[in-house]
Amino acid sequence: MAETYRMTIAGLERELPLCPLSDKLDIAAFVMFSDVEITVASAEALLKKCPEFDVILTAESKGIPLGYEMARQSGKPYVVARKSVKLYMNDPIAVKVKSITTAAEQTLYLAADKAEMLRGKRVLIADDVISTGESLTALEKLVEAAGGGIAAKTAVLAEGEAADRSDIVFLEKLPLFFK
Repeated sequence: MAETYRMTIAGLERELPLCPLSDKLDIAAFVMFSDVEITVASAEALLKKCPEFDVILTAESKGIPLGYEMARQSGKPYVVARKSVKLYMNDPIAVKVKSITTAAEQTLYLAADKAEMLRGKRVLIADDVISTGESLTALEKLVEAAGGGIAAKTAVLAEGEAADRSDIVFLEKLPLFFK
């Protein structure tokens, strides 16, 4: 049986599997997909800690359940930054990103109509985990390119040194596991 890390998130206990990132480091995998209970509770807890905002921005794909649920609970719209350009996306803006959980550099895209939803708005960035902050930086650049302002940067978990940041709102600290 794989090793796990037990933690409480938004009042709920979860066992997170430990996954090797390198021969010297493991990370605890937090995946909100299929866990409706943790998604609903995390969205509610995060919204209580957030300032006023007009629209939510999240990245494909693991942030989508959280972004949707925060939008549902707050009654505010949400926008998803995509990892590839879809046929229906007109005049997309693009920002490159290198995430700790993804092997290669990626690009996040926002179609012109979605960028317009951010223009002049107070944007709440929502993600599942902030670790190195690379995905967060890419989302911030998309907000800037779209002409929006950042209301807050939020995540369910702040991993490693991200938990020491004063510019993010998060629910729990997630440690790194050095071998």
